[in-house]
Amino acid sequence: MTSARSHKEPGPLRRTGRAIGRALHKPFTGTVKGIRKATHAHGAGESGLGKLIELHAVNGAGDVMITVALASTVFFSVPTDEARGRVALYLAVTMAPFTLLAPVIGPLLDRLPHGRRAAMAGAMLARAVLALTMSGAVATGGLELYPAALGVLVCSKAYGVVRSAVVPRLLPPRFSLVKANSRVTLAGLLATGIAAPIGAGLQTFGPGWPLYGACVIFLGGTVLAFTLPHKVDSAKGERKARLVPPHGVAVSRTESGRDGGKRSWRARRKERNGEKRPGLRSVGPSVLNGLQANTAHRALSGFLIFFLAFLLREQPLSGQSAAVSLGIAGVAAGVGNALGTAVGSWLRARGPEVIVASVLALALGVAVLAALFFSTVMVAALSATAGFTQALSKLSLDAMIQRDVPEEVRTSAFARSETVLQMSWVVGGGIGIALPLNGVLGMSVAAGILALGAATSVRGLLGAARRGSPHPRVA
Repeated sequence: MTSARSHKEPGPLRRTGRAIGRALHKPFTGTVKGIRKATHAHGAGESGLGKLIELHAVNGAGDVMITVALASTVFFSVPTDEARGRVALYLAVTMAPFTLLAPVIGPLLDRLPHGRRAAMAGAMLARAVLALTMSGAVATGGLELYPAALGVLVCSKAYGVVRSAVVPRLLPPRFSLVKANSRVTLAGLLATGIAAPIGAGLQTFGPGWPLYGACVIFLGGTVLAFTLPHKVDSAKGERKARLVPPHGVAVSRTESGRDGGKRSWRARRKERNGEKRPGLRSVGPSVLNGLQANTAHRALSGFLIFFLAFLLREQPLSGQSAAVSLGIAGVAAGVGNALGTAVGSWLRARGPEVIVASVLALALGVAVLAALFFSTVMVAALSATAGFTQALSKLSLDAMIQRDVPEEVRTSAFARSETVLQMSWVVGGGIGIALPLNGVLGMSVAAGILALGAATSVRGLLGAARRGSPHPRVA
């Protein structure tokens, strides 16, 4: 009996050890449960959107680790004049090849409707390997760093277009596309905000340490990608799409999105004659005008990042050091971006055209005020407004593409739109690097960028909003 009692009742040392183990384990398990509860709320857990939200948070954390390592090498470690040249070289070496590679991403991924999870996992694994490769070159800043950075950029965009294309498949009941996109994006922003100071802390141990952290994070993302629901890879429910290429010839696809090699001789003859599936111009006025407006926002973002980075380094805001001035602008932009994404998650309206037109007008008004009354407050206000309006505008553009573009070419549409936006960011950044470091002049150029975007898109957006979308194609 005594032996049975001692078997059931652990001794004091064992009880103490268990208590300590529970005390140490509880903060981690509590945090994980809290995160899981937030990401799986409102039906996101049942639909599978919660898993995608978590995967995108991992993606954001890994990307910011790489950004911290590159920024320390390319920008902060050298004088301003040399930094401008090195940043310009970085843009040229990475973005020029990206212009050629990016249009290939969409059509390639369109051919993998049953491999979307594998595509996202592959993008994660490739960045893990590239981060490890870059860790040896980041200390010297040699040219071998740039091809690896290009690879990271391409893989990041490949992940992004697949992620955007699968959101409609994981949409919970009574969720708008803008709301779903904003939930995913907000998770990425929060993860970025948490990982950025961790990356900065790792930087103190050596320039390669943030890249080691990125490698570990992306390896975790590789595993997490395969936990997404199987319906991400399924073609079940894909709707029949009739696309009208040039010359007015209709090309149809089967209900499942696969022709199984049974295409008619007419379809094969049309392909031999060079009649291809339509490009971005076939998607309708809402998407095209939304893309034009987002091009202005993205060009403004690139311009402000580089112009203010060099301006505030040489001419800090009144009463502030260069580091504090850069911090004010960066924090304001980050808070604005997070706020815009959060507002998107609360919106119930299904009129993204009106949202895009409204936020473009708001950004233009603040930019004009910043040019007229250049000051610390106005720089912070424009940075915050630019982050807020870019976030809401991009969420709305994604929703329009997901709503209006057939699923079988949706990935291509996302890839092409992302390419256009990336190039507009580069153009804006190039203007910011080349422009003389004059605050009033810079804010005037910012207002001009937005005015051009408003002139080319607002009228079309409002007209499309009045007409509505006659044939929404959300899968």
